[in-house]
This record gives sequence, structure tokens and C-alpha cells, in this order.
Amino acid sequence: MAKLPNRRRVLRTGLFLGLSPFLPAARLDAAGTVLPMREVAEGIYVFGGKHELMDASNQGEICNVGFVVGNDAVAVVDSGGSVVEGRALIAAVRAVTDRPIRYLVNTHMHPDHIFGNTAFADIGTQIVGHRNLPRALANRGAFYLSSYREAMGRDLMRDIRIVPPDVLVETERELELGGRSLVLKAWKPAHTDNDLTVFDGATRTLFAGDLCFMEHLPTLDGSIRGWIEQLQPLAAIGADQAVPGHGPVAAKWPDALQDERRYFEAVVRDVRKAIAGGVPMAEAVDGIAPEERGRWRLFDEHHLRNATAAFAELEWE
Repeated sequence: MAKLPNRRRVLRTGLFLGLSPFLPAARLDAAGTVLPMREVAEGIYVFGGKHELMDASNQGEICNVGFVVGNDAVAVVDSGGSVVEGRALIAAVRAVTDRPIRYLVNTHMHPDHIFGNTAFADIGTQIVGHRNLPRALANRGAFYLSSYREAMGRDLMRDIRIVPPDVLVETERELELGGRSLVLKAWKPAHTDNDLTVFDGATRTLFAGDLCFMEHLPTLDGSIRGWIEQLQPLAAIGADQAVPGHGPVAAKWPDALQDERRYFEAVVRDVRKAIAGGVPMAEAVDGIAPEERGRWRLFDEHHLRNATAAFAELEWE
């Protein structure tokens, strides 16, 4: 195992929530703040997003974002839901190290993960994404910009632009940071058709992106069958802990997948029952997995869409 490149040595054990120090959210200058990060493993820092819909009050800060420090360079995982957040994330890196931010990895196409890309493009960071990400952004980008304008507000949206990746991951790709390598894996359609994970072998930490939801209801924009099928190879990744796309900043792996597995199985069970019984989609969706309502944040905001998408997919089995 390579010597871990961090200014502060921490124990390999006990690095989950409650035991890792925060970087203080200190005021930098009139331009912005330092995003408050938690060190979840040596040289790995994560900010925990809010379980809310993106709007002006939260500046789009609703997903988990983080960075990994190597001997020579830094890799950031997801840029956040606004350029303001992206700049605050850059400031958080600078609070830890002056090493160049060589890579920004986008785990998928959704605005809460990519609206901060402009901040990184402006400083010359290479953006890395799934092989399908450029097409997805080309197809959805204009819609994302227009649909969030009212919720986010003109001031917050002013600097946001859709920035596609410079480097694509076809199946797997390794990023070298100096004494530390990250393995990126491109997945088949699941949460989206452009999901990417990032694994740090030095600390056995997995950035799972939105292939892993905890506390916040999973959102389906790809394939529920594909997602379920890939839970097993996901679980087989040799990580000790994972950073979910939404939820706590770190969680035991693969235990972190248990709740979404249960939710998906309940959705598929009830959708297939409705289809077998000849119940039309409009009548069926309200009765899909009702027992899950009290187990998730943002259930009412996302579940109906999930059930509708699952019904549309499964009726063609």
C-alpha cells in the first residue's frame, strides 16, 4: 500500500461519521466561502449535501461531493449544483493543499452533480466522465438550464453552463495522482445510462455516486432492472466504506446498498403484480410500495415518477 499523502495522519479505523474532523467553513473573501468538508479517510474529504430539492436557498448543495489528495495532484468527485458551490469546493481543496486540481470526475449527468463544472473548467481542470455523458449532456443540457432558472434564481444560474467531459471512461480507467491511483468504472444503465464510480484502493473507499442512495429516496432515470442487476457487482467491489451520492458522507460497504435494494424489490414486486392483474398504469402507481413512504426523505417528491418509470419498463418484459 502506498504511503498516504496527507498533511495530517489519521487512524485507518473509526473514520466514519462522528469521528472524522471537519474543515471549518471559514470566510475566504467577498468571492465566497470554503465548503465544509469531513475527512472520511486519509486524504479523502467529503461534503454532505442536503436532502432537499435544488433551489436558491441551498445553492444547489444537495449531493455529496468530495476530493482525493495525492502526492502530485488532486482529483475532485462531482462539482455540485452551482458554480458557487463549485468555487467553494475549490476553496476547500486549497484549504488542504496547493497541489494542482488535475481531475474533476462527474459521476453522472444530473444538475446537482455537474452544475459546478464551470468553476473547474475555468482553472484548467480535466473533466472526466462516462462514455455516454457527452451525449446525455447534449440531449438534456438546455432543458436543465431552463428548468432550474426559476427555482435557482437568475443570480445563481448566471455563471452555470453545461461543460462536457474532456476524458471519457469506456469501461475502466485509472487516474494517477502521485503515490495514489483511482480506478474509475463505467456502469450499464441503472440510475442513469452514464453512471461512474471512483475507487481509492489505498483507503478502500468507494465514491459510489448515485448508484447508492441512503436516507434520500433513490431516483430512477435509467433502468430499474439494470440497477438491480448491478447491485451484486457493485457490492463485490472490495471497499470498506463508500461515499453515497446522497446520504451520510461515509457508510460501511456493501451494507450501504441494503435500503435501496429493499425499495427496488418492493417497487418491482408491486409493479409486476399490477401488470399481471391488468391494472392500468394510472391506477397502479399509487399502490406501488406504500410501506416505503416512512423510510425515506423526499419520498413524495420522487416516488411517483419512479413507479411510473418502472411500470413503463417492466410492462415490456
